[in-house]
Amino acid sequence: MTKIVFKKQDSNESITVQANPGESILDVALRNNLEIEHACEMSCACTTCHIVVTKGFDSLEEASEREEDLLDKAWGLTPKSRLGCQAIVAEEDLEVEVPKYTVNQVSERH
Repeated sequence: MTKIVFKKQDSNESITVQANPGESILDVALRNNLEIEHACEMSCACTTCHIVVTKGFDSLEEASEREEDLLDKAWGLTPKSRLGCQAIVAEEDLEVEVPKYTVNQVSERH
């Protein structure tokens, strides 16, 4: 099992969860009741599940060209940004920061 530490941006709070290699970071978050937007239902069509992988980034497969094009539109983009629905967990433990804001014009949670 791989360990993922999720942190909210600008917060000292964190939660550590277990993940199975081969599943997406977003799937792990949702399974553990962590709120991460995912407006396109994980089809790599938006940037609402934007995350920043602060530890273990290099263990992830490279982002596809489509993901990189979408990430250019994400709020708070960093060199270690990924879409949670596309970042697949490997064997190395991860630390993931969930940005404070998302680019989502329509949210179910208002």
